[in-house]
Amino acid sequence: MKLLSELQLEKQYVTIKESSISGRWIHLEDIQPLIEKLPAFIRVEKLGASEEGRPIFKLRMGTGSKRILMWSQMHGNESTGTKAVFDFINYCVHFADTEVVQSILKEVDLQIIPMLNPDGALAYTRVNSKEVDLNRDAVDQSAIESQLLRAELDAFNPQFCFNLHDQRTIFGVEGTDNPATISFLAPSEEVSRKLTQGRKETMDVIVAMNSLLQKLIPNGIGRYTDEFYPTATGDNFQKLGHNTILIEAGHYPEDYEREMVRKFNFYAILQGIFHISTQKTFENYEPYFSIPNNIKNFYDVIYRSKNNEKDIAYQYVERIESNKFALTLIKEKEGNLSTYLGHKEFKVID
Repeated sequence: MKLLSELQLEKQYVTIKESSISGRWIHLEDIQPLIEKLPAFIRVEKLGASEEGRPIFKLRMGTGSKRILMWSQMHGNESTGTKAVFDFINYCVHFADTEVVQSILKEVDLQIIPMLNPDGALAYTRVNSKEVDLNRDAVDQSAIESQLLRAELDAFNPQFCFNLHDQRTIFGVEGTDNPATISFLAPSEEVSRKLTQGRKETMDVIVAMNSLLQKLIPNGIGRYTDEFYPTATGDNFQKLGHNTILIEAGHYPEDYEREMVRKFNFYAILQGIFHISTQKTFENYEPYFSIPNNIKNFYDVIYRSKNNEKDIAYQYVERIESNKFALTLIKEKEGNLSTYLGHKEFKVID
């Protein structure tokens, strides 16, 4: 397993971070200018159009035999992966002569759908314009966007998929007091969660990504529940023989804009794709199970009472107000919250 240098990455990131997109509300108008100015070695095609007619693009790079399909923002309000994707593209452009990028371009055929749900992205909603959750539409394929993704999967026949999501700030890393900044999942293929060869290969790539991130955010990485969801995209793609790596971008202290998280997300993507490019076999899966569980143990704000009997927890609700992203605190729970943590905590006098 070849790991990237975390020290070198930290220096390089300042150069390649795509500064034109930031924050949580990222929609098509933000990324289309970036797509239009991509260099020639990144081929751009229009995959199709959304329910409301907005274009859905796919970007393709590399000439290798190892096919990887990556997509972001199938949930419109989950944009951290999209920012990380353009950071990854910038890295491949700026450091094209390095061993890392040369290995990727030689060994990998990578297709990226940077925004699968442009309608939901504009409205800042999880669902598409027909109120369909694309991540639960893998079987029915009732949405145009789901049909386009499945058609691309069938035509491209990738060995690996990267399914990029955001998770809420409620998640922490079991056994620590840390938020889950990044969480991974090798989806199950059926109810028994059998450890198939495909899942082992998926886990192998996650092990490499986790190994890098542990040097940067130790004990800040969680392992998402592998409960089988019959209609979920990752579970179904894994079942079809396409090793699907789920990356959930979470919370980093004081980083509600997820600008630090995008960096760690980018590092994970780069390490994962580089790992695939350099490996002949994918058998190092057992360390996957040493990644702590992703658990629900956080609130955004907790006011602590003397004996915890009158604790009050608040959670931010994300909205678009006056054409801007806004966070509003809403009371979520009262009572003894001693088993929960707050990203911010205050002591109050009873």
